[in-house]
Amino acid sequence: MCDVEMADAAGPAPAAAAPAPAAARSKDAYYAMDEAAIDEVRRKKVWTGDATHFKRVAVSPAASMKMLMHAHSGCEAGLAAGGKPLEVMGLMVGYPDNAREDCMVVTDVFPLPVTGFETQVVADDEGVVNYMIKLSDMLEVTRKERIMGWYHSHPFDVDEAHNHCFLSSTDLSTQLLWQNAEDGNGNPFLAIVIDPLRSFAKGTAELGAFRASPPAERNVRRARRSCALLRASRG
Repeated sequence: MCDVEMADAAGPAPAAAAPAPAAARSKDAYYAMDEAAIDEVRRKKVWTGDATHFKRVAVSPAASMKMLMHAHSGCEAGLAAGGKPLEVMGLMVGYPDNAREDCMVVTDVFPLPVTGFETQVVADDEGVVNYMIKLSDMLEVTRKERIMGWYHSHPFDVDEAHNHCFLSSTDLSTQLLWQNAEDGNGNPFLAIVIDPLRSFAKGTAELGAFRASPPAERNVRRARRSCALLRASRG
C-alpha cells in the first residue's frame, strides 16, 4: 500500500502528489476488512458535514499499477492514431478506513470503455452508463467493497517541475455530481488523477487524490485565507 495526500480540488495542482510510504501497518490489513466497523463508519457518515474530512488515500499496489497501465494504453492508442495521447477513465472500489478516520482505501480499479480529451463523454454515452450499472451490480454480489470513486489520466506533457494531477472545471463538476449523490448514502466518493507521462519519466506513479467542496464552502475557505494573509501582512 502507498499513501497519497488529499489535495485541494479548488487550488493549484499539488507540487508533489507522488505516493508516500504508508504508515506502519500490515499491507494485508487493508484487505482484511472489518465489515462491522466499516458499516458503522458508513452509518455515521461524518464526512457529510466536512468536505475536508479525508486527508489521505491508501492505494493498493494492484490498483496503482492497473491505473498506470490503463493510462499508458490511452497514450499508445492516441499516438498510434496519429494524434495526441488520449485520456482514459475508470472506477475505483474501496472503503472509508475504520482504523484511520481521515483515510480512504482504494483496493482495486476497473477501466471504463472511455477515451478522449474530456471525460464528460461518460454522461452522454448510454453504452458507458449501462456498462457502469452492470459493473456496479456485479461488484455488489462479488466484492465486500463498494464503488467509491473514479480515476482518469492527464497525459499532457512531461513537466520537470510539476505534474498534471488536478481537476479541470469539467472534472470538478463531475466529482461534485457523484460526491453529492453518494456521500449521503454512506459512500464517500473520491477522484484520482494520474499523470502517465511524468510517471514513466520518473519511474514512479504520479497520482493526485481529490474531494470537492461545494462552491459556497470554497468561497468561505478562500475568504478565510484572504483574511489570514491580510492580518499577516499588517504584522
